[in-house]
Amino acid sequence: MIIKGLKTRFGGILLLFIIFVIISFISRTVLLGMSVSEVNTGIFSLLRVYIIGLFFDTVAFSYFMIPFVIFLMFASDRFFNSVFHKWFAYITYFIACAIILFNGASEYFFWEEFGVRYNFIAVDYLVYTTEVLTNIWESYPIPLLISAILLVDLGVIYLIFRNKLLVNSLQSKSTFRSRMITGTALLVLPILSFLIVNFSWAEKAQNRYNNELSKNGVYSLFAAFLNNELDYQTFYITHNNDQNFKRLRNLIKTDNSEFKNNNDLTDISHLVTNGAEEKRYNVLFVTVESLSGEFMEYLGSKKGKITPNLDTLVNNSLFFTNFYAVGTRTIWGLEAAALSAPPKPGQSVIKRPNSENMFSMGQLFKARGYDLKFIYGGNGYFDNMNYFFENNGYNIVDNSEIADNEVTFSNAWGVCDQDLFNKVLHESDISYAAGKPFLNLIMTTSNHRPFTYPEGVIDIPSGTGREGAVKYCDYAIGEFIRKASTKPWFSNTLIVIMADHCAGSAGQTELPFMQYQIPLIIYNPAILSPQRSDKLSSQIDVAPTLLALLNWNYESKFFGKDILKMKPEDERAFIANYQKLGYIKNDRLTILSPHQKVTSYKINRNTGAMKREAIDEEVVNEAVTYYQSASFVQKNRLNKWDNK
Repeated sequence: MIIKGLKTRFGGILLLFIIFVIISFISRTVLLGMSVSEVNTGIFSLLRVYIIGLFFDTVAFSYFMIPFVIFLMFASDRFFNSVFHKWFAYITYFIACAIILFNGASEYFFWEEFGVRYNFIAVDYLVYTTEVLTNIWESYPIPLLISAILLVDLGVIYLIFRNKLLVNSLQSKSTFRSRMITGTALLVLPILSFLIVNFSWAEKAQNRYNNELSKNGVYSLFAAFLNNELDYQTFYITHNNDQNFKRLRNLIKTDNSEFKNNNDLTDISHLVTNGAEEKRYNVLFVTVESLSGEFMEYLGSKKGKITPNLDTLVNNSLFFTNFYAVGTRTIWGLEAAALSAPPKPGQSVIKRPNSENMFSMGQLFKARGYDLKFIYGGNGYFDNMNYFFENNGYNIVDNSEIADNEVTFSNAWGVCDQDLFNKVLHESDISYAAGKPFLNLIMTTSNHRPFTYPEGVIDIPSGTGREGAVKYCDYAIGEFIRKASTKPWFSNTLIVIMADHCAGSAGQTELPFMQYQIPLIIYNPAILSPQRSDKLSSQIDVAPTLLALLNWNYESKFFGKDILKMKPEDERAFIANYQKLGYIKNDRLTILSPHQKVTSYKINRNTGAMKREAIDEEVVNEAVTYYQSASFVQKNRLNKWDNK
């Protein structure tokens, strides 16, 4: 039947489909081998991976074949059987096979980095081509990879030519009517796939790696592009909205706060009273790229002593040891710190429309006359960061504002951390000289592929891996604090150090919670006595905690709480990826997923162990309350600064 199909005008598409499936099978097997220790390798589990994988390969190819089908429907026999078209067909095959092979290679490296098929990150990578392509060029042997792909591609074309697999197809005759019937039938497949096939069909196994292997990379990219945002009301378990906000008020209420409007439950504005005398401390808020807690000694680092400066710093700081990132991307960490709200399914608020003039930590500082700056060593247009912060009260200082004579080293993502921190010191001096208190929000870049930094600064060669990048970042932070301590403004300045997210979130489970654990450090021995807090909390709690240290009384729309004043029943943490919304409480991780799905795990926060268990309705209700309310507030723009 296959041989007969190859002899028809549309036989070339059948042959290309066979090549597509073979390459996808090889790619899936390679990815499985890369993570074999994490995969459920039971015979039925593996059969499921490959059967569902074949289904999604077919769906993906149905989109890929659309231009070929349309061409074959309308090309006349005279042109189709011409010598010119014969060579055109082989050239087209060469290009198509190169694309398929390149995708397979790309998936290998994406899986190596993130442990998943393409997702929203890959969509972002297609948008921010300058940084991404430069980063790829610096991180991988691109000329060698392209050469290998072209050689394999030539081999495939040679086999097709030698075995005359296209000859019969290129010599076939057809009528316009038959072409229309066959072409229309083939085009129905991608249309039905678009209307009927759901991405969640590949996510039925409990093991996340098995689910990812069941997917097809091309289809995953297509799905990620379409599902940039997920409407909470449509996809997740919901409660009555009024009851939900009534419950939310009980959850975010504290002994030192009072709601302003008791008639409209969706108005969560509340007055927070922290004391009689406000402090006018400067704040240097350092957000560190990918600084997982696992790198530091407080979590028993297995990487060796690669954060000596931070490990020393925590002994003289207010240090939060049971603190979690809300997500897996920089903009999620920045959003949580700025807005003090749980993450929403889909893309970060920072990248969504109507993100201007929001109720945020920065707006509270600006209202008190502070000089606000967002200082980033790279191009701040990446991930829409410049637009978001500029339209929420900050002045922007990115690498376009850093002069050539201020740069000693840079890579695809921007200037090295030492150069960045030197710029921070300079900008702080400018604000101080103008007689203005300042809040500088700083975003580092060095702990990111290609993991390059100035040579000779630390004892790990540049570009050899993440451990070196972490150690260099630690060195730069230590140098920064030493220099800052000599400044006249230092004795009146709080230094906040928080990771934007963890270094990786791959694991066997839906949300490997321990990998979300990050450090939060607030430092200045002239202002704060050393203290460790092991209260369970996350990035949405940073702003209320910082404002409490400043003794500020303010009107709030924050969902977070002052960590230091948390009661045991208040402790909880939020962790998420683009679709899974996690809520940690009482040694239990509750996960809300699309299609109103809820799962629960008993967790051990010492070992990281997770065991599936029956859901706790009370905890589920709290999780739904937070996430549904946060999504409602965002969707209805109830968190605007002007609405306060």
